[in-house]
Amino acid sequence: MTTPRFPGGTGVSDLRVYDSRGPDGLHGGSPHLHTASSEGYIVLGGTGEVHTVTPEGVAADDLAAGDVLWFSPGTVHRLVNGGGLRIAVVMQNAGLPEAGDAVFTFPRAVMADDDAYARAAHLPAEAPEELRAERARVRRDLAVRGYAELADAVRARGPGPLHEFHRRAAELVRPRVARWREIWREGVEQEVELTRNQLAALAGGEPGVMARAAVVRTEPHPGPRRFGMCGRLRTRRPAAPGQGAAD
Repeated sequence: MTTPRFPGGTGVSDLRVYDSRGPDGLHGGSPHLHTASSEGYIVLGGTGEVHTVTPEGVAADDLAAGDVLWFSPGTVHRLVNGGGLRIAVVMQNAGLPEAGDAVFTFPRAVMADDDAYARAAHLPAEAPEELRAERARVRRDLAVRGYAELADAVRARGPGPLHEFHRRAAELVRPRVARWREIWREGVEQEVELTRNQLAALAGGEPGVMARAAVVRTEPHPGPRRFGMCGRLRTRRPAAPGQGAAD
């Protein structure tokens, strides 16, 4: 049988939030939003905050070990590291965030130009780690400046500037949506159909997929942690048959 997916077609990663200092003096990640996926945080250790912009305004929520928090698409968010902040991130629609579901909060002048946005967002995958770290820092700092611009506008004028940002984000990701539909059908939609069919089987007194019961362990992807938007990411993959993974 094929390896069962993580429940609900979600994705899980281990995030160590950036601890470098941003242009406003705070330490942390790149402000951004997700255009199609909800995101959840389970705080594993350390302290910090998540700063957000929604139609209700600008806010900050404290984060400490044991806290659980999540937010819907369109929520602009920024992680601030108060010391050793480490989070298990649960992402809806596994595959879409990796395919560009997120949009950075770059300043308006960058957001208005497709090419300028693409250059600012790009992180060279094959470059030496030192160069990628520097590019991630530059990208983060630019997004922080745009976040401050957006947050000030929302404080002064209400949700209008955020709605404008949402429209621009939708324009930026529009060329990717056809591919996203394929990813969603191959992942989340198949999981929904699996449950639909299982309920039908159970209604008929049949065990259905229970006959293919399985346990899946994972192992970290090899190499250093990836440079994510908010910090260094450790993703995992199903362990090879006969192998376990130490958690």
